[in-house]
Amino acid sequence: MLWLALILPELPLQVHIRGLAASGLLAITENRPSAQVIAATPDARAQGIQPGQGVAGALAMLPTLRLVPRTPEREAALLKELAAWSGAFASRVCLDPPDCILLEVASSLRLFGGLDALEAALLDGLQQQGLDACSAGAPTPLAARWFARHAHHDPQSVVTPAPDWHARLDALPLELLADDGAISTSSFDLLHDLGLRTLGEVRALPAAGLARRQAQAVSETLARAYGECHDLRPAFIPPERYTAQLSLPAATVNTEPLMFAARRLFAGLPSWLAARHTGIDHCRLSLQHERGEDTVLDILTGMPSRDEARLNLLARERLAVLELPSAVEGMTLSTDAPRALAARSDDLFGDPATERENALLLLDRLRARLGEDCVRQLSIVPDRRPECAWRSTALGTISPRPARNADTPAGATRPLWLLTRPRRIDAPRKLYLLRGPERIEQGWWDGHDIRRDYYLAQTADEGLWWVFRELDPPHDWYLQGYFG
Repeated sequence: MLWLALILPELPLQVHIRGLAASGLLAITENRPSAQVIAATPDARAQGIQPGQGVAGALAMLPTLRLVPRTPEREAALLKELAAWSGAFASRVCLDPPDCILLEVASSLRLFGGLDALEAALLDGLQQQGLDACSAGAPTPLAARWFARHAHHDPQSVVTPAPDWHARLDALPLELLADDGAISTSSFDLLHDLGLRTLGEVRALPAAGLARRQAQAVSETLARAYGECHDLRPAFIPPERYTAQLSLPAATVNTEPLMFAARRLFAGLPSWLAARHTGIDHCRLSLQHERGEDTVLDILTGMPSRDEARLNLLARERLAVLELPSAVEGMTLSTDAPRALAARSDDLFGDPATERENALLLLDRLRARLGEDCVRQLSIVPDRRPECAWRSTALGTISPRPARNADTPAGATRPLWLLTRPRRIDAPRKLYLLRGPERIEQGWWDGHDIRRDYYLAQTADEGLWWVFRELDPPHDWYLQGYFG
């Protein structure tokens, strides 16, 4: 087995700043028990703000510093969101709170071209979502976690699963034992007081002696890390409904920052869909306001897709014309009911579906920019009266295919350009009747009955008209439509 650990060491901070192009001067605070800074942006650290510093001292040093309280529930939600996203890279994913995800990647190495390529793809995907992570591989999940944690503190360390990974694990500092959370503070203090500094030194101690000093958990933890006993972990079951949340540290009334934040949300959706071999034709982007109800934007793709660029483009079109009722402080992307994607063709001259996708993308952009009611389609109605044989319907509405009337002449043609109302014309002295008459008598049941003889006529300039003559007096002639 081969485990890959992804650790987000600054998860409390990244939850709040990943939707911002520039994080600015911001720090995350927590009461432990007094108010302290636990994380700060690079700009704030450059001004002297450091984790562990008191809030009062930080504000005295930097009065313009923005302080945001830690939100553990949002950290846990983001960790689950990333676990669902990483399902496209590994067959088994495990949550390892508070800031780690474990992936069993042995079966994925050939697909991605090796461990280095797989790590690069994972880290690049996290970067697109506005997140930074440390990664490392090892044959056991706990060892992978410790290697990744050490890589965060010592970027020059080797974290790949070399053949002598036991020796590399022996060289790791003693402090990593506390990272698992299974060892009590008293046991850790005992080891520290004995002058031990590395995991190898602890491993050399007799297990019986540790057990007599109520430190048996130390031996058990090391056995799991070195693969001497099983380290059973429950697999993460991704939700059937995708939900991604993003909070803004400062509310905004401008749509440009929202477009940037939306790209962060959409970056994780394609991998969730790829793990299911599906796409979506509808997703929902909700904007949370400081006051009032949420603004909900429905993103319609016209056909099942997981193209991130397409989703970003449609979201941008919707946001560009949006009038915000109040400042936005957060965003949520949600979707359900993923649909199977159509198989792609390997035709020498390209995929025949590409032209259709481009046409649908144009319609999607028009709907996003102009509104749903401004882009419509024509649907056929089973009625022989030309004025009643069609209607305007919402885009995507499927109308039933009308049955052909038994008395419709074989080969009868209809023009694509019909006038809204027939136009009266003079007696067709200058028209040459090519075909007809085709008699239409219908509509007596709804009070709009017609009795007409239709002809295909040619004008002096060789135009083709569809004309009719009323059967009832005064037998006037009318123009109904034009042939192209």
